[in-house]
Order: sequence, then C-alpha cells, then structure tokens
Amino acid sequence: MKDRLEVASLDHPDCLVSKHLRTFASSPEASEIELVIESVDSLEAGLSALVEVECDLLALPARLLHGKQVEMLQAGCKVVGSRTPRRPARVLVSENKLWYQPRGAIILADSQLIRRQLRRARRGLRVLSPKAYAGIHEIDLPDGNSESLAIWMESLRADGSIDGFVASRDVYDSIRPDGRRHVLGVDAIDRGSDIFLPIAYADLIVFIGRNAFPFRLSNLISEKEGESAWWIQNHLIGAVPEEEIDRVGILVRHRQVGTIMRKAQEFFDLAMENAFHDPEGDVPDTAVHVETHIEVISKNGLRTLSMERVMPFTLLESATITMLKDWEILLKNTTANLPEHPREGPASDAWLNLED
Repeated sequence: MKDRLEVASLDHPDCLVSKHLRTFASSPEASEIELVIESVDSLEAGLSALVEVECDLLALPARLLHGKQVEMLQAGCKVVGSRTPRRPARVLVSENKLWYQPRGAIILADSQLIRRQLRRARRGLRVLSPKAYAGIHEIDLPDGNSESLAIWMESLRADGSIDGFVASRDVYDSIRPDGRRHVLGVDAIDRGSDIFLPIAYADLIVFIGRNAFPFRLSNLISEKEGESAWWIQNHLIGAVPEEEIDRVGILVRHRQVGTIMRKAQEFFDLAMENAFHDPEGDVPDTAVHVETHIEVISKNGLRTLSMERVMPFTLLESATITMLKDWEILLKNTTANLPEHPREGPASDAWLNLED
C-alpha cells in the first residue's frame, strides 16, 4: 500500500514547483508514494494550510523562504527536505553566442549577478537591467513577474531593439521565444574559461512540514544532494540582507572522487588531484564529496572574490561552518576602505565595491 501525501505547492515563474513535482510523481522514484498536489498563492497561505492540517507538506522555491524563516518557525514548522536543482543555469536568448555578439550589443538581465558575470566575461557589451533600459528609452516597464518581463524583452529582441536577454530555463520553456538559447554554463569548458555560477537558491525546491513530520515520509520525496544544497546555502547566505542576495553566486553539488580527479587532470590542477592521494599514491577515500563554490563580483565585472571548497559528505556541517568563517573574513577585508597608515601609505578605497 502506498503512502499518500497531500502537498501544497507554491510556484514561481523561475521555479515551477508543481510541474517538477508532477514529473517526480510519475517517475519510478515515486513508486512507493502517492502525491496529491494543490497550488497555493503565497507562503502565508501555505503555512496556514499546514497549521490547519489541510495538507501534509508545503513545497516552494527556496528563494521565497529567504528572510522569512521566522514566520515558518512561529507557525511550528520546519524544512524537512529538499529536491536537487536540475537546471540552475540561466540561458541567453539571442541569435549569437556571448562571444559572437557585436561590440555594443544590448543584453538585458534582471539579475545583478548575471549582469556582472556578463561584463566580466565579455567587455564592450551594453549589459543593462530591464528597468534601466526602460528608463533610458522612456518606455513603460511591464508589471508582473519574471515571465511577463521575459515576454516584453522577447518582443524587444524580435524587433531588433536589443540583441538578447537572460532568463531562467522554466521561463524560457514557458514563453518559447523564437530566438536561440545559449546556456550560461556553471562549468568551465577549458582551463581559464568563464563560468556563470547560479544565483542564490537557483532551482532549489524545499519542503516545509510540521515539526512532528515523520522522517520516513520525508525521505521518500527528499534527496541527499538537495538537502546538502539547502543546508549549505542556508548557512552561507541565509543572513545576507534581501537587497544584497542577488549579488551572490553559489553552486553546491555532490561529486564523485573520480569525477573530481578527471577534471583536475584535464585542467592540470595538481593540488586538487594530489589532495586525494595518500603517500603511496593510492586513493583511499572514494566517498561522495560536496563541491561548494561561492562568488561576488564588482559592478563593472573587473574584480571577483570567490571561494571553492570540496568537502567529504560526512564532514559537511563542520566544513561548512569553517568555510563560512573564512568567507566572512575575506569579504570583510576586501570590501573595507583602508585608512591612512604611516608606513603603508594614504587612505584608499576598498579593493571590491559591491554596490550597484
């Protein structure tokens, strides 16, 4: 007999939770469970449904929970599971790839992080926010969500006003524009090539349940890699103010030792490759590791502060706390203005300015 779970889902154009859950429900992974999915229109409505025992779980994009965990805790609820991000990368909708764009090409991107990554990767482009473009040309910016914004940007691209725009995969699939798409990849193609870390919580779905929700049931719908992604991001960037969270790029994923070593050999990363060998040259630790990469970028894209750690899954919690402390020190030192010093010279601006 299958376990039955009633799930309230909160959709966002960039993360269509209901669609992903229905795909999961029809897969062999869900053979032991029956999912009944009902939509809600806000986090408050979902928490109310949990409190009133009108559903068993609330599924929502992790981004919508940022800064609102106090409301969840006050309702007597907690995060009980998470699904692994499948498509966290954004796509560039344009006839040309990024490196084949003409000089001065206009690219629109709603995310601060994506705009800075584009400026870092390719100089000579006019990378603007939709709001800035509308203000420059004195046209109305559409109201609504990221899907309506993407439809508006696609109309500008179609009539030649702009050369391209950036959207999430779910939005791209929803509007199905005529232009070609080019994935802004999270992995370097070769040594020294550009990477585009996903925005915070990209494509990450979390499940909220009442405090007494059984682990046996949450294990049926949750995934270990998704749980790692939520735990690490929640601890590394959970305290970042809402107005600053869009400046952070972060990637968390499980990696096999063999995959890490092959990539290290391909990029001639001897330090990474040797880290898994013992003095005899053997590889004693073949357990799953967790790769975490975080970055912030200056507005003009010229300066990047990043940190990458590969930690054993068994040491995830302690390694994440260590990484958080190191990251806070780096961020504090690189974004602070330097005072005048009798030996080191006059006062100077911070090495990294994150203001937009």
